[in-house]
Amino acid sequence: MCQDKNTAAWASAPVDIGPPQWPALTLRPLVLGPHNVPAIKDPVTAAADIPLAAFSAITHGKDPDAGAILRALAAALKTVDEDAASIFIELTEQGLGTAPAAQIWRDLMAVDLSFFRSETAQRLRGEGRAEGRAEDIVLLLTKRGIEVPEEARDRITDCTDLDTLSVWFDRAITATSAQELFSED
Repeated sequence: MCQDKNTAAWASAPVDIGPPQWPALTLRPLVLGPHNVPAIKDPVTAAADIPLAAFSAITHGKDPDAGAILRALAAALKTVDEDAASIFIELTEQGLGTAPAAQIWRDLMAVDLSFFRSETAQRLRGEGRAEGRAEDIVLLLTKRGIEVPEEARDRITDCTDLDTLSVWFDRAITATSAQELFSED
């Protein structure tokens, strides 16, 4: 699979195996790319052929219409069981790699985390919990009239470890200063 038409054309060129004057075999690689995989933007069409819709999303990951293709795939995945959907979610996530559409896909998977169980969804769920807990700590300290200096606020909001944030939250209930959250006692 390839997201670039020129690279796909190069990769699909025939390869002769054997002596140049008498090749014994000619290999013709099948390369899926934006030149031979349709851009599926309709959820109904995507639901009719989920594997093709996933290949469409991957191969068109650099297209300006990638968002529409990914939205169609996300909607189509809601029509199949969770186990099948998770396979295509992971395939799409891996296939997009660092293409601009990868962030669109992560955002789409974050919308309905109860359905999608992909690695991205799990990571986003954990990040969301950590972010919410950090905000709760800052809010609790503020509501209690305790000043939260910028350095302490940054340390709290930058923390992604839920266990650490839980300890800090418990300490925030009785702390007299923001610095007390970070004590090693």
